[in-house]
Amino acid sequence: MSFVRTYTKPRVFAAAVLGSLVVGALLGVVARQTGTGWLTDLLDQIGTIFTTLLQIAVIPLVFTAIVVGINSLRKLGGGRTAARLGGKTVLWFAITSFIASLIGIAVGRIFDPGSGGLGGVTATAKNADKAAQSVDHWGSWSAFVQGLLPENFVKAFADGETLQVLFLALVIGAAAYSLGDKAKPFVDFTTSVFEIIQRYLGWIVRLAPIGIIGLIGAAVSNYGDALFRPLFSTTLAVYVGCLLVLFVVYPILLQFVAKVSPLKFFAKAGTAIQFAFASQSSAATLPLTRQSAVNLGVQPAYAAFATPLGSATKMDGCAAVFPAIAAIFVANLAGVSLNFWQYAGIVVVAVVGALATAGTTGWLTAFTLTTSFIGLDAKQVAIGLALIYSVNPIMDMMRTATNVAGQIVVPVVVARGEGLLDEEVLNAPTDNPEHSDDGSAARHTEPAPA
Repeated sequence: MSFVRTYTKPRVFAAAVLGSLVVGALLGVVARQTGTGWLTDLLDQIGTIFTTLLQIAVIPLVFTAIVVGINSLRKLGGGRTAARLGGKTVLWFAITSFIASLIGIAVGRIFDPGSGGLGGVTATAKNADKAAQSVDHWGSWSAFVQGLLPENFVKAFADGETLQVLFLALVIGAAAYSLGDKAKPFVDFTTSVFEIIQRYLGWIVRLAPIGIIGLIGAAVSNYGDALFRPLFSTTLAVYVGCLLVLFVVYPILLQFVAKVSPLKFFAKAGTAIQFAFASQSSAATLPLTRQSAVNLGVQPAYAAFATPLGSATKMDGCAAVFPAIAAIFVANLAGVSLNFWQYAGIVVVAVVGALATAGTTGWLTAFTLTTSFIGLDAKQVAIGLALIYSVNPIMDMMRTATNVAGQIVVPVVVARGEGLLDEEVLNAPTDNPEHSDDGSAARHTEPAPA
């Protein structure tokens, strides 16, 4: 059996990912404790290259995956079936976001981050400037709405505007669906492009253990600074909130609504969640997310629609748990006591503002929209954001892992309710998603012979 075939076996690859997390953390500690600058720079460079290779594919992946996903619903029935599936998917996105935001508020109230002050610690000038620019750019709903509509098709792609590309994909995908056979050449072409991107990502995913060593190592080395301890309660609150969603809320939904064993779910979705934790990118994890849903018995045609939509708009970590805790953190720094209606506003934004989380700045958009909606002072928001920037990579790991888990849970729940869950595939021995040799997602039940 070739090395590549062995390496890409689910359990072998999962072990490699876990091992790289440990190795990266250890190298980060060594670099931090010994002050070895070259090692920190090397880890940072490895992580940056890996992230760049992933981000190259995000924009075309979002567009092609959404267009192909919408048109794949044709295999499950007519327009009414597609509308029903889409409606139920979005409804469950909203329900889980609602629950996650309540958990974020509860955890935020318990930990009360920022209430005791930060001992005079301030953000770096670089982060302060970046935060001020971010609040100016993202800090209002009017800016969000204006940024939703692209000036033209090409500019949205050239500027890397994920939200605009998502809007175009939804509109064009729906138009292609309505045209039927007339749009078949376009859909076939888009499907081919999507498969090419899948192959490319399959190659990059195989480099994940190396990239993860760099990402984790750089995070541990660079962010073990004087700000980590003062912001520890904030970081811990985000982790606790996300872990409650990940290991309490989702298992309850799986066990009692989807009738799927949580242990079976985590066994089959584990690699995708681990990769999301390390890569900090829901979009880059999409091929693994989609395959995990298929391996859990979700009909491929529905999984092809639900997981791409979820990767852009279903963010329980970034858009529900985190904004709630971060808003409480900023309010405490400003000496403001949030009232009932402000907490209600946090929940409203989490439920109806999920679309704003599309792209790599989803957490930032969700945070600024939330704080703006509940009326926190923009200057105080910028101060809080500048501090959060210092530990954001560490927070983002847990947020993204939670996002991706939710993006798999919801299709499983909806598929069960719609009779689209294949029990034979669900109970098959495959325990983690893997990529086929051509890099595309494919259903696997037993390892292919050597």
